[in-house]
Amino acid sequence: MTNPALRESATFDRRAIAEIQRAAETGIYDIRGWGAKRPLPHFDDLLFLGASMSRYPLEGYRERCDTDVVLGDRHAKHPLHLDIPVTIAGMSFGALSGQAKQALGRGASAVGTSTTTGDGGMTPEERGQSKHLVYQYLPSRYGMNPDDLRKADAIEIVLGQGAKPGGGGMLLGQKISERVAGMRTLPQGIDQRSACRHPDWTGPDDLAIKILELREITQWEKPIYIKIGATRTYYDVKLAVKAGADVVVVDGMQGGTAATQDVFIEHVGIPTLAAIPQAVRALQELGLHRKVQLIVSGGIRTGADVAKAMALGADAVAIGTAALIALGDNSPRHAAEYAALGSAAGYYDDFQDGRDPAGITTQNPELASRLDPVEGGRRLANYLRVLTMEAQTLARACGKSHLRNLEPEDLVALTVEAAAMARVPLAGTGWIPGAVA
Repeated sequence: MTNPALRESATFDRRAIAEIQRAAETGIYDIRGWGAKRPLPHFDDLLFLGASMSRYPLEGYRERCDTDVVLGDRHAKHPLHLDIPVTIAGMSFGALSGQAKQALGRGASAVGTSTTTGDGGMTPEERGQSKHLVYQYLPSRYGMNPDDLRKADAIEIVLGQGAKPGGGGMLLGQKISERVAGMRTLPQGIDQRSACRHPDWTGPDDLAIKILELREITQWEKPIYIKIGATRTYYDVKLAVKAGADVVVVDGMQGGTAATQDVFIEHVGIPTLAAIPQAVRALQELGLHRKVQLIVSGGIRTGADVAKAMALGADAVAIGTAALIALGDNSPRHAAEYAALGSAAGYYDDFQDGRDPAGITTQNPELASRLDPVEGGRRLANYLRVLTMEAQTLARACGKSHLRNLEPEDLVALTVEAAAMARVPLAGTGWIPGAVA
């Protein structure tokens, strides 16, 4: 029987005690993948107001609800025309296996959307399987060359990532294979740490120069995205737009990473739900909302998340962690092997170790060979189709004939915190906490 006199400390709970003991024993900070695991206000804290009498719903079997989106038509000669507003976020070859990158390209292409290279350069397999490929231009410049910039369909300048805004990337030595090392011009088997900022500029004026340089290299054909980790979102979006961005990508702290300090993941940045209204307000004040497109990432899991992000003002969303799960990561069929690694299906986050039984976050040839890129691509395409159909279902229920027609007026919040962050009324009231009358 439990001793009623015993009481666990809310401050020094078992997890905090275990972390202190681990740090004291090893003398190093904890590194892991995935995104923030603490409870945060998120899309589940919002509800749609479906149509009944005061609104007119659309019949799902007879009336259309379109899903296409154009990204980057502010300056680029060749903006991206996507069939669905769900894109694949940047995940590098290095963090992911070659088979995984190929599968992402196959799945995205099957449903008419884009994928993104991530750090470390472009592989021929990824370019060959991706109908629309966005090339990430990161502080590391690993694998960067003008020829690949020209081969891409868009360029994404990465200033920050939701899991680690203000911090650089990490790729541990066990994942620096001969091919990865060659692409990144690094010694094989040695830990790689990317810089936290670009080496050739320190502010918005330099960014404007860099954007112009990239436009000239690509003859003004490619849309230029700017990706920021959600922190001072309102100001960062304004500066990105004034520097010349065609598209702004805002990544909330629920966004994942292949490897960084746990303290970074859990204690830096703001939730995705809080970031979207700030970004939208910045664009509206510049008179460029919908003219400069907004892509939101960080914790997108369902079609409801997609629809809610768009109702708050996003033009599209990007998925990363969910895409890897769709490929087969954290699958129960590998339960025994996850257990041998001290983890379990649904909990495995040691992406940095390169021992992923699913063959997705590894450079081990034996493990990587377990992932069939064709089957992985099929699974991802199925998942993307479901996300899209779910979002359409909700949009029709609100009387919308296009996903982009969803709006904040279609939403209410379940909690005061979510209402304040999302700037929509608390359910059953007209009250938006903090709103100026």
